[in-house]
Amino acid sequence: MENENNNAQHFLDLIQKSRKGKFKIYIGMSAGVGKTFRMLQEAHSLLKNGIDVKIGYIETHMRKETHELLAGLPIIPRRTIFYKGKELEELDVQAIINLRPEVVIVDELAHTNIEGSKNEKRWQDVLEILEAGINVISAVNIQHIESLNEDVKRITNIDVQERIPDNVLRLADEVVNIDLTSEDLIARLKEGKIYTPDKIQTALTNFFKSEQILQLRELALKEVASQVVRKVENEVPNLHALRHEKLLACISSNDKTAKIVIRKAARLASYYNGSWYVLYVETPQESSTKIALDKQRHLINNFKLAVQLGAEVIKLENKNIADAILITAEEKQITTVCIGKPHLNLFKVILSTTIFRRLLNKLSLSNVDLVILS
Repeated sequence: MENENNNAQHFLDLIQKSRKGKFKIYIGMSAGVGKTFRMLQEAHSLLKNGIDVKIGYIETHMRKETHELLAGLPIIPRRTIFYKGKELEELDVQAIINLRPEVVIVDELAHTNIEGSKNEKRWQDVLEILEAGINVISAVNIQHIESLNEDVKRITNIDVQERIPDNVLRLADEVVNIDLTSEDLIARLKEGKIYTPDKIQTALTNFFKSEQILQLRELALKEVASQVVRKVENEVPNLHALRHEKLLACISSNDKTAKIVIRKAARLASYYNGSWYVLYVETPQESSTKIALDKQRHLINNFKLAVQLGAEVIKLENKNIADAILITAEEKQITTVCIGKPHLNLFKVILSTTIFRRLLNKLSLSNVDLVILS
């Protein structure tokens, strides 16, 4: 009976998936690489081939070559909102669903909607449109990917506030990288093809430095490569692949270390196209009555971050952390255990050595990898 229910659910999932719109994302290392330009070029090509394509929201930033491509494309009027005495415009999700074009172009996937909108983020608007069976073409910069937040901050010294969950990229049927060399991108900037003349020098001094662009370019290329690997594994089932990775990220109430472990484990899971879990072991010393309220709040926020990045959160009560990790690893058939780099004084190191050695020995016997994330 259970097997019949599983088969029925699988068939229902297939039906629901077939009803959803297809999702294509153009990704780039920074503003100005040509994502919007490419989307508009594709819109013209689709229109020429008899496809009902419409512009839901596009941001040309008044770049001449890009703006000129809007000519001849049907545009769905934006929704007008009055906010703090100003008239602002947003994507009109309901108008798109009512008109039901075959394809809609929706720019700036990481955009935060104006307060009072149905959805907080534009990527949520896009998921709603896809659920209605409408195909969407969108675009995002690599610095807006949630799990890359710390890497981008390290590279650019900017804490990017508008971010999309990694899972949104996983939902895409196609991810296309718009790539430029750092020299070409900087040349475009100096020629005034990205920003107005008054902003060029500031951009060159801050974000548009060659060494930063190279590192962001590497992140973008790696991201798209991992998407291709996933596509191959999903669409070429007979391919003899490596073991299916299952990661277990172990966190404590240490907020900073926990965030690092969660984000880096998310990247590993994304790279290997594997499932992953976040484990928190509540020891007697870390019971809710013994840790500070701010630590409890940070812990809950880290659970939310893990779920947003696609993890399943497991919370256990156990006086022995190593035992809890081993039990979970066996139950979930984990292939890789991820822990944070310990910040311990000598006394704690001495106390922890036996536990760590036991954990390492047990994991090695069960062919489970241990990764220490710093």
